[in-house]
Amino acid sequence: MSKLTQTKTMSAGGDDFSLKAILPPLAAIVVGMIMVILDSTVVNNAIPKLVEYFDTDLKTIQWTVTGYTLALSAVIPLAGWMSDKFGSKQIFMITIALFTIGSVLCGIAQTPEQLIIYRIIQGLGGGMVGPIGMTMVFKLAPPERRGSIMGVLGIPMLIAPAFGPVLSGWLVDSVSWHWIFIINLPIGIIAFILGYKYLPKSDRHAAPHLDLFGMCLAPIAFSMLAYGVSEGGTNWSSASTITGLTVGGIALILFIFVELAQKQPLLELKVFKSSDFTRSIILTWIVQLGLFGAMLIVPLYLQGVMHYTALETGWIMMPYALCAGIGMPVSGRLFDKIGARPLAFVGLSVVSISLFILSGISVDTSLWVIILCMCIMGLGMGFSMMPLNTHVLNSAPRRLVSRVTPLTTAAQQVVVSFAVAGLTGYLMSQITSHAASAGADANPLNAVVAGYGDAFFLSACLATAGVALSLLLRKPKQQEEDGTAGGHNPDPAMMGH
Repeated sequence: MSKLTQTKTMSAGGDDFSLKAILPPLAAIVVGMIMVILDSTVVNNAIPKLVEYFDTDLKTIQWTVTGYTLALSAVIPLAGWMSDKFGSKQIFMITIALFTIGSVLCGIAQTPEQLIIYRIIQGLGGGMVGPIGMTMVFKLAPPERRGSIMGVLGIPMLIAPAFGPVLSGWLVDSVSWHWIFIINLPIGIIAFILGYKYLPKSDRHAAPHLDLFGMCLAPIAFSMLAYGVSEGGTNWSSASTITGLTVGGIALILFIFVELAQKQPLLELKVFKSSDFTRSIILTWIVQLGLFGAMLIVPLYLQGVMHYTALETGWIMMPYALCAGIGMPVSGRLFDKIGARPLAFVGLSVVSISLFILSGISVDTSLWVIILCMCIMGLGMGFSMMPLNTHVLNSAPRRLVSRVTPLTTAAQQVVVSFAVAGLTGYLMSQITSHAASAGADANPLNAVVAGYGDAFFLSACLATAGVALSLLLRKPKQQEEDGTAGGHNPDPAMMGH
């Protein structure tokens, strides 16, 4: 009996299950996920170098992040449909190949416009790797062993945020920024070979009707809104801002009507009829707006104002990821006992305090103050985000639970794109405003630092709004009735990363 046949047979019967047999296909999935998650963390640290290399402005280069996250959000909801239509193994390998090709193209980009386009190609490939990888794990492992196997999948989610900025910094300083993308070539080849050799061939199933209108309208709506928000950071009355917000708003309204009318929509919007779910996900979005925007501008400040190298910036950013990694498992254990509200309140309060401290930043602020704030912010994020995400799932009506994860995962990527576009635009606008009001004889560095302080203050206000909203969280009704919302297992094909 071959290893693959043995693996498939053992997955059906938990008593004969062997971790050794599942390791080769699991390795293919983990390598693929590490590659994609790493790429989501390495670019932030390289942005100052990209601005310098392409001789462009921050508002243009931030679209390398915004375009990537919007592309992720566009394909995440398609993971389940694509797996049914073409098979999980086939789609996993195609997406790995597409992501790898996009990475190589990014590494040889000659203009910022080319880099943005190639990053979108990366996102179109990377968006399905996590959801489909989880689907295959669910099929390979018996139910009683899935928890331990999913724990293995959690490794790249902890390693990548911690070491991604350090790897990025080393490559940018010691080699070239091109290699933060080209390094994906050997990793992608390894993932592809492992997948081809060890992943069991998956059966195709009758796929439901594909929501083509929703698939077309969503990217138009979210990309134009992100463009409008980005331009609005400079001038809310400009033609480009109004055009972006108007076109995006119309497309969003049409998208909502189309999704509500579909029997099998791309994203299940009927879940918003649950007031518990709506409160929870709005709170999550507000927190993400504050946190992800702030995490983009910290590396910019460290390199642009304090003149640390990209590698040094990576090491400085590591405590944030490590503290978040400490907070997540602790909050996970506490969530089962006390629920989301106290954890979200404490975690977001801590995040708010750290951001308010950073909002008072000056040219004399010590690096240790910034590191301390990053550690506090990481702990607060770890304490609040996992309970909030779990609470969102628990708040959804039971019959719609399997449709919630693609909605929340795709929405998170959209919110990240808004945070990046909006806060970078606001940062540039505030720096320009402070420089103009200070006069020609003033030290321009003071205007830059003041602009960063304003950006941190805006993030702090968003986090504080989250603190207030966390008090409105309550135990979901279905938990009160059924004891738990976890009895219904979501379709793993719908799960994001």
